Amino acid sequence: MARIKTHKDLEAYTLAFDAAMEIFELSKNFPKEEVYSLTDQIRRSSRSVSANLAEAWRRRRYEAAFANKLNIAEAEAASFPSFERELNDLICPKLWI
Repeated sequence: MARIKTHKDLEAYTLAFDAAMEIFELSKNFPKEEVYSLTDQIRRSSRSVSANLAEAWRRRRYEAAFANKLNIAEAEAASFPSFERELNDLICPKLWI
């Protein structure tokens, strides 16, 4: 097992970063009227997960600060299911009857 030297060596960080990049690409196809609302919120939220994981890594010596940043990252990741219905309505509005 390789030694973890930076936050970029963490699997959770890598997965979160890759997901944020994929979300950014997918969100380019969202309706233009959503640029300053749903699109912006989803993009910021997805970037926040990897950013908070990176901050948690840097604060790992301080248990409370470390746990706080992990909690924030988890909360941001958990917000995505709340966007599901809205996204489905925007992309396939006829599916929700």
